[in-house]
Amino acid sequence: MIRRFVADSCADFTEEQKKRLGVVLVPLTLSLGDEHIIDDENFDQKSFLEKMKNSPECPHSACPSPERFMKSFEGADEVFVVTLSRKLSGSYDSAVLAKNLYLEEHPEVKITVVDSKSASVAESLIILKLSELSEKCDFEELTKRIEAYRDSLKTKFVLENLEVFRKNGRLSGVQALLCNALNIRPLLGDKDGEIIKIDQARGVERTLKKMVDYIAEDAKEPTTRTLAIAHCNHEKRAEEVRQMILSKVPFMECMVVNTGGISTMYANDGGIIVVY
Repeated sequence: MIRRFVADSCADFTEEQKKRLGVVLVPLTLSLGDEHIIDDENFDQKSFLEKMKNSPECPHSACPSPERFMKSFEGADEVFVVTLSRKLSGSYDSAVLAKNLYLEEHPEVKITVVDSKSASVAESLIILKLSELSEKCDFEELTKRIEAYRDSLKTKFVLENLEVFRKNGRLSGVQALLCNALNIRPLLGDKDGEIIKIDQARGVERTLKKMVDYIAEDAKEPTTRTLAIAHCNHEKRAEEVRQMILSKVPFMECMVVNTGGISTMYANDGGIIVVY
């Protein structure tokens, strides 16, 4: 019996994790002006950041086609697919359509599509938990337990650069101007799959400290859980955040990764995403 784990390319892993987990990553596509970039192993983060910086246009993403998802199902008896929040991307709906089309031709295969209700390392933690529970659970039990685990996750993030949010309308021009003039950086999080503002402070470092305080307050049973940190081109900052959090909260373990294409587009240079 072959059980396969699939995620869209917003899931951020280390190279070692990709090999160990055998996860199949189905790429989204990034668009900046007339250029289209596949978010796969050939993604060049530094080049893309430079292009975003110099472009007056807002970058966009396109979800994988159902055909791409269907190809990732081939040869498996059971498939678990993890996607970006359906409130942020069409990836979940594309995966569900792929599941329905595939089952018409392969009714014996079992497929679950999990809406991460988040992004980046939230997807990664869900895949890691699937792998951990895989030998202990049948398909139905694993589906139930992974959805419960998904609902227990919390996401918080701090952006140094607010340009993408300004360009895509999440911040008005006036708000962005005030934030930049006063050096205000918001602490953001997710609520039922949508991005929400939790707090704010002057400067990235102060906002990161606020984030650590919030994590210390609402982390539940941390000694049994993994802390995941994704950084966009700022390994030093990620390490500082890791040390700050672990000095206050005794997480069982911690993973730190650089962002892939989709997470890079949203986090922008210097952004930090924390999931626990």
